[in-house]
Amino acid sequence: MTGGAGTAAEPALLERARELLAAHPVVDGHNDLPWALRTQVSYDISRRDISRDQSAHLHTDIPRLRAGGVGAQFWSVYVSTELAGDAAVSACLEQIDVVRQLVARHPSELQLALTAREVEAARSEGRIASLMGAEGGHSIVNSLATLRALHELGVRYMTLTHNDNTDWADSATDEPRHDGLSRFGEEVVREMNRAGMLVDLSHVAASTMRDALRVSEAPVIFSHSSSRAVCDHPRNIPDDVLEALPRNGGVAMATFVPKFVLPEAVAWTKAAEENMRAHGLHPLDTGEEGMRVHRAYEQENPRPVADASTVADHLDHMREVAGIDHLGIGGDYDGTAFVPAQLEDVSGYPNLIAELLRRHWSEEDLAKLTWRNAVRVLGEAEAVSRELRERRGPSVATIAALDG
Repeated sequence: MTGGAGTAAEPALLERARELLAAHPVVDGHNDLPWALRTQVSYDISRRDISRDQSAHLHTDIPRLRAGGVGAQFWSVYVSTELAGDAAVSACLEQIDVVRQLVARHPSELQLALTAREVEAARSEGRIASLMGAEGGHSIVNSLATLRALHELGVRYMTLTHNDNTDWADSATDEPRHDGLSRFGEEVVREMNRAGMLVDLSHVAASTMRDALRVSEAPVIFSHSSSRAVCDHPRNIPDDVLEALPRNGGVAMATFVPKFVLPEAVAWTKAAEENMRAHGLHPLDTGEEGMRVHRAYEQENPRPVADASTVADHLDHMREVAGIDHLGIGGDYDGTAFVPAQLEDVSGYPNLIAELLRRHWSEEDLAKLTWRNAVRVLGEAEAVSRELRERRGPSVATIAALDG
């Protein structure tokens, strides 16, 4: 490690970081605010007015997004794998609905963006571009028509799995069933390419990553994953996959979740999650009761603390392996119980940029990391979609026909 937990950034570097973010704001790949609004207030957004400080309840609100230099946010329209079938589809639609409600409630601050051009337009108008990503391929219930419907509703990426396998793709944190993608899983990737929906490879098994890179005709993303070589966690990206990313043109967006970035946190987190289960709670529960149990456990068992330098270690390695044109940021705020020092909420991005400046990252490289790479990938996926739509129509393939 090259810095100590909680070490404050030098004032001059922090000022430079803020100036850079004013010109090249962060496109963040993953924020779970919609699910937090579901679990905390049953989507009653009047009870969590994000135009005001919500630090008592959330990692995210508009003042802190502004302070953090966020110019575009992929809001996760996540669905727990505990939901299946019609319940999963309905929950995904509810997540989409609450994002649209937030944009409608705060029109001077947020702007729905469906294309790279609209992302740029939102920035030019001083608004935060709001995009959506569906986290978990179980939300389409093995239906390519449902996939296309989500795209029509504005979803611009789909994470192929969450923590459990789907019927057609292996997850990083489940027992392998398909050795990556099944034949239908490959068809899902092809149809995402045709629709113009980014293929998100966070949460998937390394075998699934490799299969998707083989099949995809458009750039892929990792919306919130870091380096497995730096922290050996299955949610991270192996070096051989990072090495292959430039050929695909995709972007790996480093996450901040301590259990994915700090090796010492892996064992601690496993024990903390077992404690949550012992209390009858889901390990990812960030509601009031979940956080109470988390804090009590942490008080008795102090957790290893990551910081901005921990994340920078990942970005240094990922830049060395994949190249600067293939990096981004995906914090996973409001989707994790614990966050690094200096990156406690969405206002913390300047601390990470200041740390990278301290490590002599150029402003050109940082502009690619924060803004240009993600916008480029979105635009390139749109171009691939236009070309593919001229060559073929919507797929009518079924999982029964392809996988038996």
